[in-house]
Amino acid sequence: MKELALLFLRLGFTAFGGPAAHIAMLHDEVVARRQWLSEEQFLDLLGATNLIPGPNSTEMVLHIGHQRAGWRGLLLAGVCFISPAMLIVLALAWLYVQYGSTPQAEWLLYGVKPVVIALIAQALWGLGRRAVKDARLLGLGILVLALYFLGVNEIALLLGAGLLLVLLRNGTQVWKSGGAALLAPLAGLPGLLAATVQPFKLGSLFLIFLKIGAVLYGSGYVLLAFLHRDFVERLGWLTEQQLIDAIAVGQFTPGPLFTTATFIGYLLGDVPGALLATLGIFLPSFVFVLLTGGLIPRMRASKLAAAFLDGVNASALALMAAVTWQLAQSAILDLYTAGLAVLAAILLIRFRINSVWLVLGGAAAGLLAATWR
Repeated sequence: MKELALLFLRLGFTAFGGPAAHIAMLHDEVVARRQWLSEEQFLDLLGATNLIPGPNSTEMVLHIGHQRAGWRGLLLAGVCFISPAMLIVLALAWLYVQYGSTPQAEWLLYGVKPVVIALIAQALWGLGRRAVKDARLLGLGILVLALYFLGVNEIALLLGAGLLLVLLRNGTQVWKSGGAALLAPLAGLPGLLAATVQPFKLGSLFLIFLKIGAVLYGSGYVLLAFLHRDFVERLGWLTEQQLIDAIAVGQFTPGPLFTTATFIGYLLGDVPGALLATLGIFLPSFVFVLLTGGLIPRMRASKLAAAFLDGVNASALALMAAVTWQLAQSAILDLYTAGLAVLAAILLIRFRINSVWLVLGGAAAGLLAATWR
């Protein structure tokens, strides 16, 4: 338990760079250095995280803790990995509330926002090359993109895309089972929680983030689609600017991008809101990992689960693309910000510069622009 706490506290303070970087760090620590897991075991756990909703790198941490020390190890590993990022984001949220409307902060964010758009676009491109495996998945993604802009609910799009691909790939099996097989991939999903209230309440905030944590597949950046639809469009609790600022803070800090929930919770409900939002979005991952730990071999071998996951991933990437386009319109305002976005994309793709340095560079470029105007 002490080894788990020390390792994941350290990673919680230093794991910059997003889910792919987190997975690489975990592999180095638990396979190469400590030999807690074999290569095969590590790959099994990684495959399992792709079959359940939630942040993949955080769920890998939970699986490793569970493998080492049972449910106590799962809880300890998760809390140690999430807490540092949550506390850092909480401090930044306080600073944002105190100084976010000052001219200096506005110019800083003026430079950061286009860099964040480039980071999201680069992640979208990398994920898309792996997830869109054939023309059928490409067509499914385009369909989801169109339906999103027509106002269809994003959860319905995610689940509908997964079920549609199950039918397309395994129609005969589904027909013979009388439709029962179609429900198999959903066995691990809880009932969806439909938050429909408009006035702000702490309980509603918790339920919205619980719903998001329970159904969100794909990269943490897909979180954008859910946050935008619920908090900006439907409830009007956040502005476009506040949302992209929240994502920027989540990108800048170590640990999971899902701690964006901490930032939003603080903006809306102070410290109690931050704690409830964080608990809501991460709680489903703890439950899913605990329930699926012993089912990994069967999950990986299931053709229905694999088809469902492929459809969900294609849908998630389409949602991510749609919201990136919407956010770009409030982040790229002129030639200067367009140039920052292009430069950040080049540095990411060609030189693989760490995202933290890019965000810091964007902040410096924003402050520099303030001195010229």
